[in-house]
Amino acid sequence: MWRTRLGEEGGGIAASEATTSDFSERHTVFEYELQQFRSAELIRRAEQERLAREVSRGRRSARRAAAERARGTAESEPHTHRPRRPRSARTA
Repeated sequence: MWRTRLGEEGGGIAASEATTSDFSERHTVFEYELQQFRSAELIRRAEQERLAREVSRGRRSARRAAAERARGTAESEPHTHRPRRPRSARTA
């Protein structure tokens, strides 16, 4: 972006700016494509995470529903009336 001096040919833009703008235009297009790629990748990751959360919520809901159904059946009750753990700690 070098401007010529006021005394030389009306103060127009020098020829060196034309090559610089071509480079910066290609550079800008490349940056834009990189940004588009990154954006698409982030969107894909977000969708995968959403699906994973949805699956885990569904599984959790199914487990809770199964636990509610099994709560009143004989399968959920213990076979013996003995407590699972002894009431007092074991002595040495």
